[in-house]
Amino acid sequence: MPPDRDIDICIDLEPGTRSIFIPPYRMASAKLKELTAQIQELLDKGFSRPSASLWGAPILFVKKNDGSMRMCIDYRS
Repeated sequence: MPPDRDIDICIDLEPGTRSIFIPPYRMASAKLKELTAQIQELLDKGFSRPSASLWGAPILFVKKNDGSMRMCIDYRS
């Protein structure tokens, strides 16, 4: 992996553009625990970082052949 870099990224939007925020899908408590665990793992490994963005997309899980859960982000909207 490349070294960590402190980079602030800014994407200039056209005037009048509104942020897209889709409410989260309803999730059973077991999946919510899995979501928390997977997000914490991504944060601990440095693959992800907290964000205060106004943009958002729903998360869902797909069961893998071995029974574990794969986190998927629905960017279709």
